[in-house]
Amino acid sequence: MDTDMQLYININIYIYIYINTHTHTSLLVHDLFNVHQNEAISLEEVLEGLRYVMNYRIKGGSQQHLDIALMRRLSEALLLNTIHTEGHLLRKQTTANANNAFSLFGDFLEEVVEFRTVVSQMDAYALRQALKLHHHCKPSSSLEQKQYTLAILQLLTKFAVGSDWRELVKESGYPHVERLLESSLAKEMAQKHLKMPNIPAHDKYALLPPQALYFDRTREKLLRMFPHSDPQKGLSLEWVVSLQDYYGLNQLPAPSRPSALYIAWLQIRDFMVILLIVAAIVEAVEKDFNSAAVLLVVIVLNTIIGFSQEWKASKTLHALMNLSVPKAQVIRGGEQIIVESESLVPGDVVILEEGEAVPADLRLIEVSQLELVESILTGESLPCLKDIKAIKGKSRCIPLGDCTGNAFMSTTVARGRAKGIVVRTGVHTEIGKINTAIQNSSKKNVKTPVQQKLTRLGIYLVAVAVVLCVLVVVIGIAWKKDVKTMLNIGLSLAVSVIPEGLVAVTTVTMALGVRRMAEKQCIVRTLPAVESLGSVTVICSDKTGTLTQGKMGACELWTGDDSLYRFTKSTCLDPHQGQIMVVPTQEQNQTVHPLSDIPPLVPYTLNTVPALYPTNLLYAFMIASLCNNASIGFDKLTGDYTPVGDSTEVALVAAAQKAGLRAMDWNGLSRVVERAFDSERKLMSCVYTSTTTQLAHVVCKGAPEELLDRCSMFMETDSRTDPLGVSDLLPSYPTQPITETFAAKVTEESSRMACQGLRVLGLAIKTVPLKEGWTPASIEQEETFSEDDLAFVGLIGLLDPPKQGVKEAVEACQKAAIRVMMITGDHLQTATAIATKLGIYQPGVCGMSRAILGRELDLLSQDAILELEPFPNVFARVSPDNKLAIVKALQQRGELVAMTGDGVNDAPAIKLANIGIAMGVAGTDITKQAADMVLLDDDFSTIVHAVEEGRHVFDNILKFIVYLLSCNGAEIFLMLICAIANLEVPLTVMMILWANIIG
Repeated sequence: MDTDMQLYININIYIYIYINTHTHTSLLVHDLFNVHQNEAISLEEVLEGLRYVMNYRIKGGSQQHLDIALMRRLSEALLLNTIHTEGHLLRKQTTANANNAFSLFGDFLEEVVEFRTVVSQMDAYALRQALKLHHHCKPSSSLEQKQYTLAILQLLTKFAVGSDWRELVKESGYPHVERLLESSLAKEMAQKHLKMPNIPAHDKYALLPPQALYFDRTREKLLRMFPHSDPQKGLSLEWVVSLQDYYGLNQLPAPSRPSALYIAWLQIRDFMVILLIVAAIVEAVEKDFNSAAVLLVVIVLNTIIGFSQEWKASKTLHALMNLSVPKAQVIRGGEQIIVESESLVPGDVVILEEGEAVPADLRLIEVSQLELVESILTGESLPCLKDIKAIKGKSRCIPLGDCTGNAFMSTTVARGRAKGIVVRTGVHTEIGKINTAIQNSSKKNVKTPVQQKLTRLGIYLVAVAVVLCVLVVVIGIAWKKDVKTMLNIGLSLAVSVIPEGLVAVTTVTMALGVRRMAEKQCIVRTLPAVESLGSVTVICSDKTGTLTQGKMGACELWTGDDSLYRFTKSTCLDPHQGQIMVVPTQEQNQTVHPLSDIPPLVPYTLNTVPALYPTNLLYAFMIASLCNNASIGFDKLTGDYTPVGDSTEVALVAAAQKAGLRAMDWNGLSRVVERAFDSERKLMSCVYTSTTTQLAHVVCKGAPEELLDRCSMFMETDSRTDPLGVSDLLPSYPTQPITETFAAKVTEESSRMACQGLRVLGLAIKTVPLKEGWTPASIEQEETFSEDDLAFVGLIGLLDPPKQGVKEAVEACQKAAIRVMMITGDHLQTATAIATKLGIYQPGVCGMSRAILGRELDLLSQDAILELEPFPNVFARVSPDNKLAIVKALQQRGELVAMTGDGVNDAPAIKLANIGIAMGVAGTDITKQAADMVLLDDDFSTIVHAVEEGRHVFDNILKFIVYLLSCNGAEIFLMLICAIANLEVPLTVMMILWANIIG
């Protein structure tokens, strides 16, 4: 019996390991195929993951069999990555990643039967082309490379192509292979029957996991991956030093700021400036120093203006360095200590407390009501509730907002506490990846439309100047004039062709545009951005705070008696502002036919006297007010209302106050128990006791589906006719058992609200008699006070509403042939609802009715995103990498892109866009310094005004170009006629320069 039980246990363990290995390998193979198209992952990272699976799960006979279809895909993926080489023709060698893929190919060939089966069916020519064995056995190859080559040759000749290794090697590589096969190394490996070389036993880093989020790992699996980390004792001090050597320090690399000389050189190498320099040199050679001096003054002024703008813009990465967290609480050697955050290593156990910043990317292993503000990464201002659950998915790329089991570097703890294991440090963190993306974006300088046109114009003018110069000289020689004199005349003609004043005029025009934009709450940081705005064809806008107000407000309230109420000015915290509108049932259900003669009923204002409220409505406001930890204070000095607490709870408090009810109005009630909201229950409840009656009230709010499941009754329509005082409310309320019809009605109303983009919360209550000698502890433990057998009261829908004037601004953009897109970290349903209200998303209209999720973009290559037809107007749950991919795709489609943002996560895309626009109020310093333009009022409408101004600047520059070229054309015509008619030239070079620059 014991033997059978042991066999049963062993079989189950084997199945568990098999499934786990297969799942992990499948994810890595998926990433390996997509790594070159997805910037969120690196080839090195994926190969490290496969190496970890091999060493920890497969090697040594631990897992000899895997799915053959998976092994076929793995072999193809590895061979795709063994072919990469670097260096010049004489010293060409395989890359480090190609070597890693090569060694993994050999390891899987040795260890997994199905992998050998797949390889044995491959063509020898294909293996020869992919493996490039001749590169691995050169005299300059490392010892390890030679060992791998010998082992793979031995395995392939045995399992794949028979006994002739020459079929696997390029002919020019025969001497290298023959030399290797006859070497002492080959004999030694044959004597010891060695195949693939093992990692030396003394290498303590053999089983260290690669840096990744591990959101798909449970707490138990994670701790097994970090065997040297103990949740209670942390890492030993000896291991910390060793791991720092292996993983490196937890710090971002200091950005390299371009030198002043390099920035100056960028200004000088502009084509029009080069023309002026050439003209100045020629004038100096001709000893016309006055003309040369004038040209040099123009060049110096233009260089100084451009240099100052570029120097300011180069500060972006230095601001990013300020995001690093200086200190961290860790457990090391069994003690909780505070250390420099740069000393953290993967495996460290970090403690997070309320108000602290996260020092590295963590996988959480213990949480207590933890909420993190991740706005710098996701752009969403609401705190994100965290848990320790594993998230299963088909890819390792999921939106950051969905990584509820992770805490990211530089985010802030808004509430609760937690313990987590460091899984990524330094450049591997999300902030580190943003740092890298900004550096890469900084290297790409895209010319503005006017700059491109001026470059082309300069080329044309050079050709015209050369032709005219030659023509004048030829004509002069034909008139038998002095060659030197005619060269001077030709030079004068060439100078008249070049519009020397164009550079100065362009700069001045843009500077005036900057001043006018500043008056409209828009600060332009780089001069070329002014005219680029006029050419913008697509505006990619964030939702929260740009298109919407950035704060929550109660929008609708539905109660169980089938009454619907709507709020006006819901985000205004002043209780005297806004009204509560009663929506007639006839309008709710739309029972009146649109062609009927019966006039439709319109909503009317609720009389905000609490004593006259229906019971359901009064109870709804009671729950909103009491099941709450937020408050709204009034500052007598400034006359402003100040919110304190979570924005959702602030919205509920504001709604209750607009109804004339505050928490202090519920006389005689005191809170004795609070059950905080968590992701398991999706509920929050509080127990209040009364000083006047022996009753306790359990007030509860939360997700409608979870709340309804815990309700056994609902509050029915109140039949009373007399006014009701607050003190009369508490003893009893009419209820009925919940029926299928009522549950369906609640579901219908909840869905209706959700389709409008509202965040829906259910409200419920339970009244329980108090026992003699009760205490808060006894209430918390007693089942009668639990979150069950509640009476359902109603639903309240909250919304971050659109800003005033944004819809009109979007319409103005669309009329001006500018496409507006919404890119947000919010949920798809909410995003499309807001976009529909603003006219960005128009159902049924071709090209205006497509929305897509960030995780769907992750599955597409850059080329596939480029070819999306119709191109989506709404992007939801996007990551920073998604934003970069969207901007790149639009630019490749020939669009000039303006990108708005406020968080650090937006900085790379803002830097890459043709026009980067940062928010002045909500934006971080990094985003502002990465942007070309800053909105002082965070209003989308301001962008429209800026675009209008940009178009004016663009038009003015084009008018100046036409004016200057017409003047220059007259000069050319005059001098050419004089040359042909053998007359004295009336204009000197100095006179032409005066006309071109001053005139």
